[in-house]
Amino acid sequence: MSLNIVVMAAGKGTRMKSSLPKVLHKLAGRSLLKHVLSSTAALQAQARIVITGHGADQVEAAVAGDGIRFVRQEPQLGTGHAIQQAVPALEAGGTTLILSGDTPLISTPTTQAMVQASQGQKLVLLTIHYADPTGYGRIVRDGDAVKAIVEHKDATSEQRLIRECYTGIMAAPTEALKRWVGQLSNQNAQGEYYLTDIVAMAVAEGVPVVAVTTADETEVLGVNSPSQLAHLERRFQRQQAEALMDAGVRLADPARLDLRGTLSCGRDVEIDVNCVFEGTVSLGDGVRIGANCVIRNATIAAGARIHEFTHIDGEAAGASVGEGALIGPFARLRPGAQLGAEVHIGNFVEVKNSTLAKGAKANHLAYLGDATVGERVNYGAGSITANYDGANKHRTTIGADVHVGSNCVLVAPVTLGDGATIGGGSTITKDVAPGQLAVARGRQTVISEWVRPVKKK
Repeated sequence: MSLNIVVMAAGKGTRMKSSLPKVLHKLAGRSLLKHVLSSTAALQAQARIVITGHGADQVEAAVAGDGIRFVRQEPQLGTGHAIQQAVPALEAGGTTLILSGDTPLISTPTTQAMVQASQGQKLVLLTIHYADPTGYGRIVRDGDAVKAIVEHKDATSEQRLIRECYTGIMAAPTEALKRWVGQLSNQNAQGEYYLTDIVAMAVAEGVPVVAVTTADETEVLGVNSPSQLAHLERRFQRQQAEALMDAGVRLADPARLDLRGTLSCGRDVEIDVNCVFEGTVSLGDGVRIGANCVIRNATIAAGARIHEFTHIDGEAAGASVGEGALIGPFARLRPGAQLGAEVHIGNFVEVKNSTLAKGAKANHLAYLGDATVGERVNYGAGSITANYDGANKHRTTIGADVHVGSNCVLVAPVTLGDGATIGGGSTITKDVAPGQLAVARGRQTVISEWVRPVKKK
């Protein structure tokens, strides 16, 4: 049986007060629309259709791929009008699941339940019970069967006591849906075509109308304003924090965590306040993350300690921290940073596209770019690899047990052999053999009986 998934994403989102189309605003690091599409990926639909309108080019470019088809709704004349535009793209037979691009947290189990309930034979409405249903369309039933959706303004005093409300999400028999939306009228105060009018058509034809009810308000909350987006962000972050704590992660304050991707954790992981995790991050057993860290696309091995205010951004290349390593505070690891076990990276040290072997240390105010660093290297404060000649990048190779003094410049390409020592303040432009001492700096001159100038009165 075929399955169509239609996502309505044509609205302007006036209350967002933004030039960015509403469905492209981000929740937990991903656009609202991408959240919706991700939740339906497991359904293996024969057609996934996104209805665009306002900012169509921008929306389509943002989510193109994975077999998604686009249809445009121009002008936007209501939800029923939107589905009318999608009708030519629907695969024949089966079920069509209709979702909203600004309701981002709809869950996969809920969408699966709706498709299963429809079976290409029934019109299925997703409903929820509200303690205060004011403003929502009420579900009017006759036993288990749904007979109507009555808008709040049109409801009788008795109907307003109904707490079951329509969420705006439905699944319908595809062939019947095509027929129903073709019969919609815009003879109403707004001059729009309302998709909810098909409920009365289904009842009139004797097509069963049933409800799937969710108890989770978060998955049916829409976004129409920056305030609603922020509110939903905090709800979602709290859900993710609860899931981490259920898995054994110690969060200093679950209200001060931002997870904008995927975070996997081993046993006895501790995360302090105000940390942000983006992309794909993995934390091994016993990892401790200090306050105010930002970690993106990184793997951190067991026992490592990431001190406060550290920034790790692996981007596409990724970054990794070995077992028992100590990073920070105020350190920065960039793409391609690959740190071995027990490596120390201290305050205001930056590492990019470099490999540091076990026990290597760069504890203060240093830069390592495009470098291969051996075991137990001590890299002095203020030292840098000069890896860029203005056109190309070059690599620095530092052997095991090398000692690099403070304020040195290693001009790549250059190799320091095992056990070499570089005197502080040196600019090294030639290879240094194993075990040698290299000093490259101006000779110190001392002038006796020198008098410092004084200001004239």
